[in-house]
Amino acid sequence: MRAWVPTILRSLLLLVLIAFLVSPGSFEPLLKPLVQPNAPAIYNQGSLLSLTLLHLRTVLIATLAATIIAVLLAILVTRPFGAEFLALSRSLVNIGQTFPPVAVLALAVPAVGFGEKPTLIALFLYGLLPIFENTLTALTNLPRSVMEAARGSGMTPFQRLIQVELPLSLPVVVAGIRLSVVISLATATIGSTVAAKTLGEVIIAGLQSNNLAFVLQGGLIVGALAVLIYDGLSAIEAMIARRTGTA
Repeated sequence: MRAWVPTILRSLLLLVLIAFLVSPGSFEPLLKPLVQPNAPAIYNQGSLLSLTLLHLRTVLIATLAATIIAVLLAILVTRPFGAEFLALSRSLVNIGQTFPPVAVLALAVPAVGFGEKPTLIALFLYGLLPIFENTLTALTNLPRSVMEAARGSGMTPFQRLIQVELPLSLPVVVAGIRLSVVISLATATIGSTVAAKTLGEVIIAGLQSNNLAFVLQGGLIVGALAVLIYDGLSAIEAMIARRTGTA
């Protein structure tokens, strides 16, 4: 029975999140005590569902771009001809962690304008490091016996990469993507400071109007998304590990 408890709790969280996004007015009595008299308890300056979907879209685009670049860089520096670029690659992927997100947004706005683009740049830079490091670790710690068997069977370097190295590395790569997504979900909220459509709008509106209910709504939605996506990617990671025999 205990093994089912986490699954039941996640399912309940998902159902509550969907119910709140589809019909937020139903939760007004719970949030009313948190606001001043005559102040709205439910965010009323836009659709929570639309903001959530736009928030997820921004994170998805940035994570996809970061995954492609980070994996390609990791593959490059683990090949004999690219090993000398390891230090340079590490410096590049560390740029996002060096600058605060607000600073990245401030630098990006003059170049690309307000809206979603500067937020995508910030999330992209922040998402590179965990994916790159996990991919690099996976590719450099493959079982030597497996690699020798692949070479002995006559596989070309490209065949070994596609048929052996990447499949065996996939669980660790997914773990890096999982970390990147969770970081991006939280970081994306500041995108609203440069007019990006994210759940940060709800939090900022609450701070500006001293409305604790608004702040709580934005924060809890982001938190619930982070928990659900983290658990979902963890399940995918475990499934891939079982299929590849790396569990």
